[in-house]
Amino acid sequence: MYWQQFLLVAGIHALAVMSPGPDFAMIAKNSLTRSRKAGVYAAVGLGLGILVHVAYSLLGIALVISNSILLFNIIKTLGAAYLIYIGLRALFTKKAKEVDDSAIEGQSDMSPAAAVRQGFLTNVLNPKATLFFLALFTQIIEPGTPVGFKAMYGIEMSLATIAWFSFVALVLSAPQIKHRFEKIQHRFEQVFGAILVAFGVRIMMEGQK
Repeated sequence: MYWQQFLLVAGIHALAVMSPGPDFAMIAKNSLTRSRKAGVYAAVGLGLGILVHVAYSLLGIALVISNSILLFNIIKTLGAAYLIYIGLRALFTKKAKEVDDSAIEGQSDMSPAAAVRQGFLTNVLNPKATLFFLALFTQIIEPGTPVGFKAMYGIEMSLATIAWFSFVALVLSAPQIKHRFEKIQHRFEQVFGAILVAFGVRIMMEGQK
């Protein structure tokens, strides 16, 4: 029975993780305007964020958050503000000067720690992720499911998130794809910055829970 539940949870999560959202926009921005490394490390950060959602769901904190307007709105505001922050940084980024390719790469790349942190915060502060895991652990995963199986579900979702977004990063950072965007890289980063700002504003403007 638990293996059937495992496949159901994995399938639902796969559909959710592949749907367009802040996570995808952030990975696309890093992969196309920074580097493959920045995209993959950000994917690792997203996966670590999943483990946080799973942890507080197992502890029952997700239910407390869902029933507290104040706590939920704090998370929503922080998440929206962070998306707007990284979006504005990309939106108002200065165009790199015409220098050699190695210098451009050095100026525009992100450190592994910065990429992981950005992915982690983008996922952890996403209020829709909180609601998703609340629904998953209350409606799909039965209360009697052993904690070991629940933890295994969480690990699978974390690894699946890392695998999917690493794949997206590898595809978008492929030389033949990045080459097409070299001349419009600055504008492209601004477009993704605007998208992230739009996600943040949308979250901020959504009605009180």
